Amino acid sequence: MAKKVPLRRCVGCGEMKGKKDMIRVLKTAEDQICLDTTGKKNGRGAYLCKSGECLRLARENKGLERSFKMRIPAQVYDMLEKEFEELGTE
Repeated sequence: MAKKVPLRRCVGCGEMKGKKDMIRVLKTAEDQICLDTTGKKNGRGAYLCKSGECLRLARENKGLERSFKMRIPAQVYDMLEKEFEELGTE
């Protein structure tokens, strides 16, 4: 029997994709927001496709704010954009 692939919805474009094809954005207990490249850190996770476009969409449609139930300052998005660039995503 084929192994079930865990699917996650991108908070940017709303597309369902395999967990491995996405990047997890993490909200820690201290309300810090960062990228979780391992996908194993503790905290509330929201998923984004591996494209800067989806991060831009999430910023516009407040997808991350809804997932984390908190307001997210612009500098956090700027930091996430930098981290995305460093990962070399499209």
